Amino acid sequence: MGPERAPGLLAGDTFNLRLARRSLGLLALCLILLPFADLAVTTHDPWAELGRMLDGLLRPDFLATESLAHAIALTVGFALWGTLLGMLLGFPLALLFHRLRLVRGGCAFVRAIHELFWALLLLQVFGLSAVTAIAALALPYAGIFAKVYAEILELTPRAPVDALPEGTGRLSRFAYAELPMVWARLAGYTRYRFECAMRSSVLLGFVGLPTLGFHLESAFREGRYAEAGALLWMFYLLIASLGWWGHRRLLPWLALGSLFLLGPWPDVDATLLWRFVSVDLWPRPLLEGDWTGLWRWLGDIPDLLPAIGNTLLLGLLGTAGSLVVALLAWPLASRHFGNRITRVMGKGGLVLMRSTPELMLAFIFLLLLGPSMLPAWLALALHNGALIAFLVARHADAFTLDGPPLPATGRYAYALLPRLYDGLLALLFYRAETIIRETALLGMLGIATLGFHIDSSFAYLMFDQAFFLLLVTAGLNIAVDAIARRYRPRETSSHCDRRVPGDAAC
Repeated sequence: MGPERAPGLLAGDTFNLRLARRSLGLLALCLILLPFADLAVTTHDPWAELGRMLDGLLRPDFLATESLAHAIALTVGFALWGTLLGMLLGFPLALLFHRLRLVRGGCAFVRAIHELFWALLLLQVFGLSAVTAIAALALPYAGIFAKVYAEILELTPRAPVDALPEGTGRLSRFAYAELPMVWARLAGYTRYRFECAMRSSVLLGFVGLPTLGFHLESAFREGRYAEAGALLWMFYLLIASLGWWGHRRLLPWLALGSLFLLGPWPDVDATLLWRFVSVDLWPRPLLEGDWTGLWRWLGDIPDLLPAIGNTLLLGLLGTAGSLVVALLAWPLASRHFGNRITRVMGKGGLVLMRSTPELMLAFIFLLLLGPSMLPAWLALALHNGALIAFLVARHADAFTLDGPPLPATGRYAYALLPRLYDGLLALLFYRAETIIRETALLGMLGIATLGFHIDSSFAYLMFDQAFFLLLVTAGLNIAVDAIARRYRPRETSSHCDRRVPGDAAC
């Protein structure tokens, strides 16, 4: 026998070593594939354009946008009714979620397709109407509510249920023993989902619905940065003040009042609707049973494999970038580092990044840097990394550091990060499903992911091709989510609840 070899640096099967191998494997794969990504900067003077944008942000013109109040009211109304209908659909599905595979599969499908893709599909039937906006939010939210509500209900303590008299009916057990125990968590998640709906409602403006996003896109695209700055500040103010105007006692009145602004409601021809669902969305060779023609039809879809490859590549880059941003940014908002001023600035920066949707960030970076994967990568990394960093900083603040005082690098590397890293990595893998959804969506900005071809198919009225690409996108998202669940840490030493991470689900 030869001499025994010393174990490798990351050899072993301890929990921390497994986490380190997963992280380094993710970053190594990202570096290997980086040369295949189009990360070129094609604009002439991005710094000058950035200066003009910042000037508009610092000197906003709140009087430049006509019908601003109406756009705000529509943004809130769409978000409120989309959340309400999604909740009403999702809650009964949550009760069946762990019992029926069909329910789990259906929920996974509807939430795997982004709200804007649902809007593009529904536009063909309901036009630029409130029905399109509300249904585009309610459909994926029903699947999300069903999944998260089911996970919350699964965590219900069993002691109150076991204490009920023998023979108590299932409905009575649920109403009197289970639901009161988790009501606060259900309500808290619903409030957060409404905040997510506000961001999604703004994005509906990118497909022509008259929310704040419609005016934002127009202002940025035409270089009216003072107006764009005012609209951004209004959006941030809406999100920041949600706790006041979104109080549970006010929401019913807001919902009723918004109904007077959401019309007119479209007249839908049932015959045309049935034709769209049963004929227009399906390939003609499939309807005719022509399997050879179906193969030719599939071959006519342009650049399908490159689009899937670009979607996966950008999703991988976004996930790795989010990890790096989260590792660097969470100390900015933690009480264990800096002073009061730096913490307020750091927390404010993270809140702004996590509150700005990826599509909006990517659109701004696209104007600065030109069309490539770089704007999308920056948007995915900054938004998701800031969201994870904000949550990790909040968990870090729950720890008390004992022993002799350490310098900042020591507190970070030895006292806090080992206790937080499992939760951070769990949040990152939990976000993988959302990152892939957003990656496909960013193709609407001209990046050659699946979303680019979906948007083009709708633009040329090729509904069968668009629907097929939506199915591919949903399948890809479900597959990535399954892989992420496999590699998500199952143990934890931090305060992060991985199963229902709250904000991380948005």
